[in-house]
Amino acid sequence: MSSLGAYLRELRERRGVSLEELARATRVNVHYLEALERDDLAALPAPVFVRGFVRAYCQYLGEPPDEALARCPAPAGAAPVAGRAPVAARRRSAATGASGTVLVSFVLLVILGAALFAVTLALQPARQAPVQAARQVGPAPPGLSSAGAPGPGAPGPGAPAGPAPAPSGPGASTPAPPPAPPPAPAPGVASGGAAPTAVARPAPPGGPPPAALPLAAVTRGVDAPYRLVARTTEATWIRVRTEDGRSTEETIPPGQVREWVSNGPFVLTVGNAGGVTLELNGRVLPPLGARGAVIPRLVLPPPQ
Repeated sequence: MSSLGAYLRELRERRGVSLEELARATRVNVHYLEALERDDLAALPAPVFVRGFVRAYCQYLGEPPDEALARCPAPAGAAPVAGRAPVAARRRSAATGASGTVLVSFVLLVILGAALFAVTLALQPARQAPVQAARQVGPAPPGLSSAGAPGPGAPGPGAPAGPAPAPSGPGASTPAPPPAPPPAPAPGVASGGAAPTAVARPAPPGGPPPAALPLAAVTRGVDAPYRLVARTTEATWIRVRTEDGRSTEETIPPGQVREWVSNGPFVLTVGNAGGVTLELNGRVLPPLGARGAVIPRLVLPPPQ
């Protein structure tokens, strides 16, 4: 199978289209198209942009892009697909792997059993120690000594129970204050403590979100001068032309914001439609397209 560059060059030459004509139609820099046909990956941007360029290249030539996309280089870090080993070698490796797996599983089971046994032995004294300490040090109930006999000052059998005498002397402790009253229920809560029923509130007015409206409806009524703001969530290549004919072109990293001002409509070419959000005079525009899609010659605001 031929390389991606040779395949694209053969398609273009078969149609009789020049690189300059292809660059004007797809809004892709001619240097990028030349690098594609030379298979010069170092001169190309990220793989997501390369796939977008290939789609635009094939769409202009009237060819399905699937064959060309299959020839695109794999992204960095992708694991190569290993070839098929002979049947005998696969069987030997499977048998060796199975015996090794059984041995490792047996060793792990032995280690796990020994660890569980050691943990069980270590936890048994720790559980018994707090119970014994509580039995030995626990305070005696009021009116009884530590041995269970009535203490001094305790009422005898049949004597009416009365308030305990207040302790006196330098070693006597101060009596505990009475408990604080329970807090009053919050406004709107019944005396039984049940929470109030939530009251449904109507949705705020304003109509559907920008994503549910067409681009022309969102930008209707926007007056010049126009202020365009781009906020990227992924690396996105953007070219912007203002009413005076000047163009700016750059690959904006993710998480960046760019702004342009023009007295006439903007003409945009976006290399990654899913990685950028646009605002025109403070109005958030609907999504331009899917991730990696190329949007050529987008006019903002569109003609009404």
